[in-house]
Amino acid sequence: MKKKAKTKHSTVSNVLYMLRLMFKVSPGLVIGEIAEEITSALPGKLISVIGLKFVIDEVQKGSDPKKIILAIVLMLGIIIACEAFANIFYELYVYREREKLDLGVQSIFYKKAAELDLARYDDPGYYSDFILSIENTSDNIRSILSLVRGYIEQVISFITIAAIMLTIDPICLVIVLLSVVLFIPLGRYTGSLQTKRREAITEKHRRGDYFARLFYLPDYAGEIRTSGVYPLLRKRFNESADDVVRTQSRFVKKLDWLFFAQEFTIQVVGFMLILSLYIGYQTIVTGNMSAGDFVATFNGSVQIGSSILFLTVYSLRNFTERSKMIEKCREFLGETSKIKDGKHVAECGKPEKISVKNVTFAYEGSEGDCINNVSFEIMPGEKIALVGYNGAGKTTLTNLLLRLYDIKNGSIEIGGRDIREETVDSHRARFAAVFQDFCIFGATVGENVALEKDYDSERVLEALKLAGFTKPLPNGPDTVLLREFDDEGMMLSGGEQQKLAIARVFYKQCPYIILDEPSANLDPVSEYELNQAISRNCENRTVIFISHRLSTTRHADRILMLENGRIIESGSHDELMALNGKYAYMFKLQAEKYNDQQ
Repeated sequence: MKKKAKTKHSTVSNVLYMLRLMFKVSPGLVIGEIAEEITSALPGKLISVIGLKFVIDEVQKGSDPKKIILAIVLMLGIIIACEAFANIFYELYVYREREKLDLGVQSIFYKKAAELDLARYDDPGYYSDFILSIENTSDNIRSILSLVRGYIEQVISFITIAAIMLTIDPICLVIVLLSVVLFIPLGRYTGSLQTKRREAITEKHRRGDYFARLFYLPDYAGEIRTSGVYPLLRKRFNESADDVVRTQSRFVKKLDWLFFAQEFTIQVVGFMLILSLYIGYQTIVTGNMSAGDFVATFNGSVQIGSSILFLTVYSLRNFTERSKMIEKCREFLGETSKIKDGKHVAECGKPEKISVKNVTFAYEGSEGDCINNVSFEIMPGEKIALVGYNGAGKTTLTNLLLRLYDIKNGSIEIGGRDIREETVDSHRARFAAVFQDFCIFGATVGENVALEKDYDSERVLEALKLAGFTKPLPNGPDTVLLREFDDEGMMLSGGEQQKLAIARVFYKQCPYIILDEPSANLDPVSEYELNQAISRNCENRTVIFISHRLSTTRHADRILMLENGRIIESGSHDELMALNGKYAYMFKLQAEKYNDQQ
């Protein structure tokens, strides 16, 4: 799929954006870390320049030793006090608040992910950026905060020490500036290359995550242990790992040379050679500098050189790299839904007539339409079955009905009103849906059935009963499922999970029910009991279900047979059997195998 053009923002704009995001969650941490960086780093730098100059000059003058000792003690006291403040600040505040910041910003990303159109998951390019954004959230937070606090501290350090050096020898300051500024373009290029490396590696890691899921999720455990697939998986994993290493190597070799060029040229040639020769000449040959001036100038040059190096080469490189990551986060958080709210709030009352009129739909990037000019009506309280071969468009139709996607042409109306005129939430609130790939969450049974934090325990138990769920629950609806958050969490079989998912439609009080393969994991007895429960308890509700097990569909009021996105047959079970078409053919094939279910 072709990705849309991105809106580019400047590095400064992106950094400020991330700072605002962090400040929104934890203003105290943002301000506190910057203040701590200044108080812990700046005094030591000033002492190494001004303090040592003072001590050396006083020794040369033959001043009172007590005065010198007092100055040294005072300097040590300042350093110790700053270190103590930093340790207390981190132990009592920073570590806790960093967790709060990470979780707070992640929750913003998760909320956005929950609001994304389902179509965005169909875009591989966007999905990679989506994963990149979420996976690098914590890393971006810590890196940007560290860079900003360091940047501010270095700016203050630069201004302070540059002012001191100007009073001693301005030429030293010029040498330092020239040594660093000449390599600013190299720093920018290095940052851009680092970002390309991160993007390439993230894509490779996303593929590698597939193998992690294979080996740690119980879903695949039996298959792997009872078949000969492990050598194949290992071969694929090794190929993926080799691809990661090759990608890293392709970038690392070039980056290593770039880092070496910067470090060697600036530190060795600029500071150690040119600057040392100049201040040595001024001290030894011309006598324009005292021993104290020599130490202060050299230490100051190193300090200010490091500051300029950070403010230009390093910061440009790292801010450029981080800015590209933030750009992806910014694009992700700025994504707007194409499925827009209508102005009307749908009522969740009695079922009304559903009219599907000349609906056509295609997934973005796919060739041809997967729903092609489909029209039909569903009367209030009617039980409709959608059948057909895989890829016929059954699930797509229900997704369009739920507005998980918007149709390309045509309309879907409920009670005579186009569903696009309703607010999205109020429209979807009218439906209870169990998807083919339903999920069981690491939460209590009650929360899993109600899909809400607060639930009615009696209604939960009744819904479970109607769904045929009979497994004893040690703590009733408060029994925790799965072991992500509780080591004693209850595990369920595939059939038990499906029954629990089906209980959701009995719990939710709404006029429309959608069931996608509701009996896929059920035995024939459970399937029969489910059909009976739907007939008894959903009499006044419209039910649309998809099933490949046609023993279920015979109980529907009407069956729609789909093929290649079109309805090719429509009628009751008896009518379609009498027609002796595609539906009858499919049913007879299954009946031969499951004759006892007729």
